[in-house]
Amino acid sequence: MVIQDSYITIAWLVLLIILLIVEIITVGLTSIWAAGGALAALLLNILGLSLMWQVVAFFAVTFVLLIFTRPFAVRFINTQREKTNYEGIIGKTIRIAERVDNIRQTGMAIVNGQEWTVRAERDDLILEPEMLAKVVNISGVKLIVKEYEEE
Repeated sequence: MVIQDSYITIAWLVLLIILLIVEIITVGLTSIWAAGGALAALLLNILGLSLMWQVVAFFAVTFVLLIFTRPFAVRFINTQREKTNYEGIIGKTIRIAERVDNIRQTGMAIVNGQEWTVRAERDDLILEPEMLAKVVNISGVKLIVKEYEEE
């Protein structure tokens, strides 16, 4: 029984080390929560609790850490990341340069100095040049827009 327990202790320790190495290599908060679960399971193993309790603790601690700390980590870690062109355009108000008509497959706007193909969110919506529209999505190289409404 002691030999089997030592193998389990080594297994939890190896899993913890592997998860920490993956976290260090990726630097993207990918496995830190599971490493916390592995640490909890390792501690329960050292205290002599059964393998069932160790596995339950591993999954429970991993889940709790993921649920309660991930939103905090996403909000406050790596906040200096700049939005890409794609992310920065969604939600932006643009001026239509060429009539937007999904049926005729026409529509164009210039956004940040770049020419974009524009399509309306609804096929029955037609937007004339100089009208304002709000970008709601991007599909491939096409901006998907809706009519601009004052907020």
